[in-house]
Amino acid sequence: MKDLKGKTAFVTGAASGIGRGLALVLAQEGCHLAIADLETVPLQAVKAELEKRGAKVLALTLDVSDRQAVYRAADETERFFGKVHIVCNNAGIGLRDTPLDQIADADYDWAFGVNTFGVINGVKAFLPKLKKHGEGGHIVNTASMAGLHVMPGWHHGLYAATKMAVVALSEGFQEALAGSNIGVSVLCPAAVDSKIYRSGRVRPARFGGPYQAEPRPEAEAALKAGLSGEQVGLAVVRAIKDNEFWILTHPVGRDYVKRRHQRIMDAFDRNERVVKELGLDKPRA
Repeated sequence: MKDLKGKTAFVTGAASGIGRGLALVLAQEGCHLAIADLETVPLQAVKAELEKRGAKVLALTLDVSDRQAVYRAADETERFFGKVHIVCNNAGIGLRDTPLDQIADADYDWAFGVNTFGVINGVKAFLPKLKKHGEGGHIVNTASMAGLHVMPGWHHGLYAATKMAVVALSEGFQEALAGSNIGVSVLCPAAVDSKIYRSGRVRPARFGGPYQAEPRPEAEAALKAGLSGEQVGLAVVRAIKDNEFWILTHPVGRDYVKRRHQRIMDAFDRNERVVKELGLDKPRA
């Protein structure tokens, strides 16, 4: 998909952060936009921004963890624009600073419902529509650098688990679509200027309702110093055009991932000895 002009893109989590940045950059490329978010007021503000740039825009208030709502949003997008070519499953929530054994059951459901099933719902709802018109397309799933390693001391194991699942799902969808004209990318950013650590403000009632949580000042400062949503959007558009799977926006993540992989390789070395000691390398009698 070298030329995005006139194509229709669907972007979730579009009221702020990466989602807003994605929508703005796609509009610059000449795309029509269906934007979705739980927060209606800021979503409408983004809609106005996009329209000022000449984009045709549909704004949808949407909870991506609600599977039937996502299917309805896909149908409405197709009715409005006729065809959909790009799907950015970007909506996500951030949870950190709470040890796994202290997290409420409802927050486990919420985190996987948005971060993981939000991606599944988006792909399942839109992929048949991308296949139907035969013009090609691209799916971008937002994971995180946390999808590639768990940062010690952050207590973000639940968040990382949901994002590691997104990486694996994206690899699986890429395999499933091999040989087609539909590409798949997984976005794994580190710090981006967003409200991800204030996700409690939009927690749906079925998961316990909204709550106020003040992130650590250093976490807020790190996000503010991070990339803008539009900078990430530029990287995403390049990956769509080049049909690249991995979108890695923060080179600093390389060292963390290398250390994690080295621990795994070291474990193989240790366990190779154990396998021999226990006779696991011999045929069963």
